[in-house]
Amino acid sequence: MNTAVRVLLADDQVLVRTGFKLLLDSEDGIEVVGEAANGSEAVNLARAHRPDVVLMDIRMPVLDGIKATREIAGTRGLEGVRVLILTTYDTDEYVFEALEAGASGFLLKDSGPAELLHAIRVVAAGEALLAPRITRRLIAQFTAARAVQHVADDRLAVLTQREREVLALVGRGLSNDEIAGALTLSPATARTHVSRAMVKLGARDRAQLVVAAYESGLVTLGG
Repeated sequence: MNTAVRVLLADDQVLVRTGFKLLLDSEDGIEVVGEAANGSEAVNLARAHRPDVVLMDIRMPVLDGIKATREIAGTRGLEGVRVLILTTYDTDEYVFEALEAGASGFLLKDSGPAELLHAIRVVAAGEALLAPRITRRLIAQFTAARAVQHVADDRLAVLTQREREVLALVGRGLSNDEIAGALTLSPATARTHVSRAMVKLGARDRAQLVVAAYESGLVTLGG
C-alpha cells in the first residue's frame, strides 16, 4: 500500500500557498497537511503533523525560513522531516545558509509544476534536491567568499581516501550511480561510502555533504 507524501506549506503570501495547495491536492500520492504564514507557525505545525516535506519560503515574518529550518532540523522526533527551500532569486545568498541550517535542497519559485512535484518526491525519498541551474555556482560563490580555514581540513581527517573521493563527486553533483561509474564501484558500494561520509561528518543528508565539499575546499568553482 502506497502512503501519500505529507506536505506542509510555509509561505507568507496567501496566493502562493493557495496555488501550491491546488496543485498538490490534485496530485495522487501527495497530501497537504497544513499551511503556515510564518516560520514560527511552520515549526509548530511541523511538530504537530510531522510532515514528510516542508515547502519553506525563506523570507517570512516572525521567524524566517532559515531559522525555522534550523529549529526543525534540530528538534528531536523531526529527523524524518525534510525541508525544501523555495526561493525567488537565483542569487539568493540565504539559500546557502538554509542548506547549512539543515535544508535538504532548494527550488526556484518559478519552476514548473512537474519540477515542483518531482522535487517533493525526491526530497521525501531522502535524497537532496539542488536546482541544477544554480547549485554549484551559488554554493561555490558564497563559500569562496568565506575564508577556508584549516579546521575545515581537520574535519575531513575522519574520512578515508576513498570517502574523500566520493565526497568530491557528491560535491560536483553526481548521483550514486554516476559515482559508481566514475570510481569503478558497484552502486551499493558507492551508497555505502556516501552513507559513511554522512555519519562521519555529521551531515543530515546529501545536501550537507555538498556544503562540506565546498567549505573544505575539496571542490571549488570549476574544479
